[in-house]
Amino acid sequence: MARNIGVIIQARMTSTRLAAKVLLEICNKPVVSHVIERLQYCQKIDDIILAIPDTNEDDALAEYATKIGCHCVRGSANDVLSRYLQAAEQFAVTDIIRVTADCPLIDPVLVDFMVEYYLTEKVDYAAIDVDNYFPRGLDAEIFSCATLQKVDKEAKHNYEREHVTPYIYRHPELFKIKFLAAEKKLTRPEIRLTIDTQEDFNLVDEIFKKLYAEDKMFYAEDIIDFLDSHPELLLINKDIKQKKLGE
Repeated sequence: MARNIGVIIQARMTSTRLAAKVLLEICNKPVVSHVIERLQYCQKIDDIILAIPDTNEDDALAEYATKIGCHCVRGSANDVLSRYLQAAEQFAVTDIIRVTADCPLIDPVLVDFMVEYYLTEKVDYAAIDVDNYFPRGLDAEIFSCATLQKVDKEAKHNYEREHVTPYIYRHPELFKIKFLAAEKKLTRPEIRLTIDTQEDFNLVDEIFKKLYAEDKMFYAEDIIDFLDSHPELLLINKDIKQKKLGE
């Protein structure tokens, strides 16, 4: 069976700290559009799918996916694991890259590096380590659909199903796992490049205003260079704490 490596982007309109954030505009495009646009620069992926809840609140997001021609699957609002499995099976995805729609600065080179490691080393799960190395907001994970089917049968806790992959990386005795470290320049775990709050949005907006251009990619190193030359920008969201798993 031929591999079909698909990015499945989870998105919703009902985020508690910044509602409808994925459709807020940066440089005249919704946040989710930037996520998709940057992932299209990846060399190692075959498909991009938006996985959103089947709720009235998320109809606008589904309509936007249709407008831009992005594959879209609608499923459970709270059981995100089942939503991922539904999307993977519907589009015959053999290997799933998990990305969230609130990370518009995701780096396609890092995603490709993760995919290459996963394929070459034949691990069950690989992830960009944003807890200890990379800035948060460059997050991505990869695992097979077969692995997710196994997890679907075993994961019972709500947080395991809401966050999709905890059952995998909390059971290293069952799965071959690798968290990918960063080179020195990108070892900046104190930096938040994700969008959870208005402060996060404001910082990301400043980065795009400086670095974004149509049909031209900028990368994690470019972002670090810009922030190092404008350290005052890091004050914008320095007090924002990442929500812990299960909160």
